[in-house]
Amino acid sequence: MAIRQKITITSMKTLSPGLERINDTEIPGFHARISKTGRITYYLYYRLNGQQANFKIGTSGELTATQARDHAKLKSADIAQGVNIQADKKVAKTENQRRYHLRLDRFLEENYLPFLESRNPKTAKKIFRELNSSFKEFLDQDIDQIVPFQIEKWRNRKIKDGLAPTTINYYLNTLKGALSRAVDWGVIEKHDLNKVKAIRKDNTVVRYLSTQEEARLRTALKDRDSEIKQSRESANQFRTDRGYELLPSLVNTRFVDHLEPMILLAMNTGMRRGEILSLEWAQVDLINKVLTITSENSKSKNSRHIPLNGEAFQAINDWKDQTNSKKYVFESKPGIPFKDTKKGFLAILKDAEIESFRFHDLRHHFASKLVMAGVDLNTVRELLGHSDLKMTLRYAHLAPEHKAAAVNLIG
Repeated sequence: MAIRQKITITSMKTLSPGLERINDTEIPGFHARISKTGRITYYLYYRLNGQQANFKIGTSGELTATQARDHAKLKSADIAQGVNIQADKKVAKTENQRRYHLRLDRFLEENYLPFLESRNPKTAKKIFRELNSSFKEFLDQDIDQIVPFQIEKWRNRKIKDGLAPTTINYYLNTLKGALSRAVDWGVIEKHDLNKVKAIRKDNTVVRYLSTQEEARLRTALKDRDSEIKQSRESANQFRTDRGYELLPSLVNTRFVDHLEPMILLAMNTGMRRGEILSLEWAQVDLINKVLTITSENSKSKNSRHIPLNGEAFQAINDWKDQTNSKKYVFESKPGIPFKDTKKGFLAILKDAEIESFRFHDLRHHFASKLVMAGVDLNTVRELLGHSDLKMTLRYAHLAPEHKAAAVNLIG
């Protein structure tokens, strides 16, 4: 049934559910339909260029009768100017759908994460988590609305919080990479984050162990080894006295756990911590005394081969003899590699009285010793896996005899 009545908040309250249609008495084409459940939907019927259409204004849950009326007046004015409001609505809907996927959190999860997983499944989730945690304040923002000024303010806050410049640069480059992919895929037209330049840092000064520090580090490792072995023997004596099952003896094992072979491997190969943690036995050739860093686990995405010197070979060979790990060289559980070494490494540094030193500095120590032994920088670059010699030049000042020979040519 259809009736004619001015559509207002008051008049709509008096109507019973089930009426098929109410036509407004003042605005041509403005009408409402009431379902059996009482739901009201407002429409505007119109003709334009011989075409007829029924434009949905909204429902009672979205707007009041007065708001629907005002909306109908505005749309009627547009129609009078020759505007196809139905076509405009479709365009607006398409744009809303497009912008829905522009939100940073949705873009990262729905577009960028699948791309990362197709490139490198091992690091995809890590990069995805880093982007979400580092740029949390931008997650509900459209990616084409993230501007350099915002990122500059974000970076200033991170600097004040004490975050290392290299870490800030890494996070920023990761975000730039994600937005550049959005441009490549046509999701956005462009982004201006390349205007935010990386923080420059003097890399010529590197931290490596002095002869005395290296000696104290090795002593601390041996002392730790002895203490853990003595503690195990004491525990087993306690268990023997009470008839308890004994723990495996450590007397005839070289390493009490994974920490010492990890440190020795880092000192003698220059491997990054992540490369050591992800190292698999399939990549270790004990016959030819060489190990391979695959492109998947390399920061430069290039594989490289590292010869094992005497100490590195003996350490990894002894570790293989005593460990039950099958896939990864250093496993926390069967088939699961260790995630970190920070706690144990810091304890060793404290015992060795070594300050301002990180696990990554063992890589600098390796490179520094090579340069001081007269190894050319390009060979050092290849062993470290640097894609550019500029990175390796930070060690150049450690070869004083080369500089002395050069200046003596004109002396």
